Parts: sequence; C-alpha cells; structure tokens
Amino acid sequence: MGFFNKLKEKVSSVTSSVSNAVTNAVETAVEKTSTAISSAVEKTTEALKFNKLKEGLSKTRDSFVDKIQVALGFGRKIDDALLDEIEEILITADIGVDTTEKIISAVKDRVRREKRETGEEVFIIIKEEIEKLLITSPSALNDANYEIAPDKKPHVIMVIGVNGVGKTTTIGKLAYNYKQAGRNVIIGAADTFRAAANEQLEIWAERADVQIVQQKQGADPAAVAFDTLNSAISKDADVVIIDTAGRLHNKGNLMAELEKMSRVMKKVVPTAPNEVFLVLDATTGQNAIQQAKEFMKVAGITGIVLTKLDGTAKGGVVIPIACELQIPVRYIGVGEKIDDLQPFIPKDFIDALFGKEDKVVSNYEVSNVNDIDDNDEE
Repeated sequence: MGFFNKLKEKVSSVTSSVSNAVTNAVETAVEKTSTAISSAVEKTTEALKFNKLKEGLSKTRDSFVDKIQVALGFGRKIDDALLDEIEEILITADIGVDTTEKIISAVKDRVRREKRETGEEVFIIIKEEIEKLLITSPSALNDANYEIAPDKKPHVIMVIGVNGVGKTTTIGKLAYNYKQAGRNVIIGAADTFRAAANEQLEIWAERADVQIVQQKQGADPAAVAFDTLNSAISKDADVVIIDTAGRLHNKGNLMAELEKMSRVMKKVVPTAPNEVFLVLDATTGQNAIQQAKEFMKVAGITGIVLTKLDGTAKGGVVIPIACELQIPVRYIGVGEKIDDLQPFIPKDFIDALFGKEDKVVSNYEVSNVNDIDDNDEE
C-alpha cells in the first residue's frame, strides 16, 4: 500500500502542478488580451477625436494654411515681398497683428540663420513657430483625463460668457465628459436672468445624465450656487458646474454678481470656484479676444472654451488667444454632438490645422489563450 500511496501522491502533485501552470497561463493570456483591447480602444478613440478635429478645422485650413502653400508655390523666391504676403494672410485669418509679427519675425530669423531657400522649408518653419507659441503657452498643461483628486472634491467650475456663444451647450458637454470619465456631476442653473435658460440647461443635464439644481426665474444666482454646493456635498459629487448670466454690457452689475456668488460659495467650499471658464465663439474672430479682455476685468479667468470651430474659417483665433492673453485654452468645440467638446491639445491642433494625414487604427493583434510562450509552461 505504501507504494500506491506514494504513486498517488506523485500523480496528485503532478496534476496540481499542471493545473497551476494552466491557470497561470490562462490568467496571463487574459491579462494580455485585456491590455491589448484597452490599448486598442484608447488609440481608436484618440484617432477618431483627431480626425474629427481635422474635419472641424477644414474651413480654417482653407482660409490660411492652403493660401500660404499657394504663396510658397514651386520656385518662388524667398524674399521680403513673399514674407509680407504671408504676413497679410496670417492677419486676415484672425491671427492678429501682434501674434503675426512674432511668427514672421521668428520665420525671418530662421530663414536667414538656417539658410533656407525653398517654399517647403519655409512652410515647415511657419508650422513649427506656431506650434512653438502654443506649446509654450499655458494651454500645454491641460488635463485631458478629467481627474479630480479625492481630497479636492467637489471641484467647482464657474462658467461665464455672453449670451449666444454656446455657454449652455458647453456646460452640458463638459458635464457629459466628466460623467463619461466616471465622475459624479451636478449642474447649478444660476443664470436666473435669461428667460428659458433653466429649461435649456435642464435638457442638456438630461442628455448628459447628470443632476441639476435650479430655482425659478429671477431668483438670486448666489442662492442657486449655495444650494448646488450643499447638494454636491450631501451627494458626494466630484464636480460642480455653475452657469452664470451673460450680461457683459453691464459690467458693474456682473462684477458684483460674480463676486457675491464666489463669496457665498466659499461659505460651503472655501476653495470655490476652483476654475472660472470663459466661453468664446470662434466665429467672431478677433472680437472674441476683445470679449476676453473685457471679462478679464470682472473675473479671474482660469481657462477658455472656444466653441463653433467647425463652422468658421476664423479658427486661427486660437493662436492669439493662447499667446496674447496667456490664459489656457482648455476645450474646443468641433461639432454639435454631445461628445464634440475636446480638450485642447496644442500639437494635435497644429497637426490637424496643417493637414497631417488622418490617424488610422491598425488591426491590433490580441493575445490568444493558445498563444502561450514555451517559457510559461511548467
């Protein structure tokens, strides 16, 4: 019996070893498969966003990038007359005089220093200099993951802007993005001045599948903000987005209202508001910059959301906004759908503007349970 007991123990040991080996191999294969799928999904999402951005910037690309390429046509001599022509193209594309002068000055310096002679070389320099301006601006530090530190909740965002720029739409889309990132979001409908503002915001809150706090028209905006923050704390919300009235024509009243709202919110959340986003309409071109300068007098703006980039040839206004105002462009709107609000990523913007090829998602090879290395076998 001793012999058979030992044999039984040996068989049991081998069986257990094989079972463990197979289990480990399967777990490894599943982990590799999951990682590969996650990577594929992430890269597919990035590709779709880039292609959407490129499509949205098509009118802007036609308005000045294509014109620059024509001006730098085959065999054209690189001289002051050509650079003056490019300067005019940039200015008329709503890049503005100051920013255009910076770009042209840098281009002239590099053409002379690097002894560039062809139009293709100058085109590349123009792209690089514009990209350099954006990369060195505060916009390069954007958080594209909608991260909220656990000890920083609720993260309070106050959204300002004149009526008609897409403020309500932006709030809805921003709430949706945070929701999709797994955050608990509450919207505060504190634009109690404009008729139908609450109803429009309520529709967007439903689309984004987030909660909304509102009162009747004419209510005190500060009271709405106060109630929203208390609700956020009781419901352990991650993000609070507060709408405001867009009455820039009466700066005194607007400043007093925003100050009161901030003061009241601090009674609930001492750091509120954590962000003040100004929404601007890209179709207004240089007027958007003037609006920003006026709002900077009444609020401490921490970020700009530029809407309607897909419907205008004036998308070049992103460049002077980011460079001259030194306020980060946080998000850009490139369509009407709820997921068409994208974090502003300078390099992607430049690549899309200057016509880089669409990103294509490859056929990713996903590990198969059968594809187990010999080294994994016991």
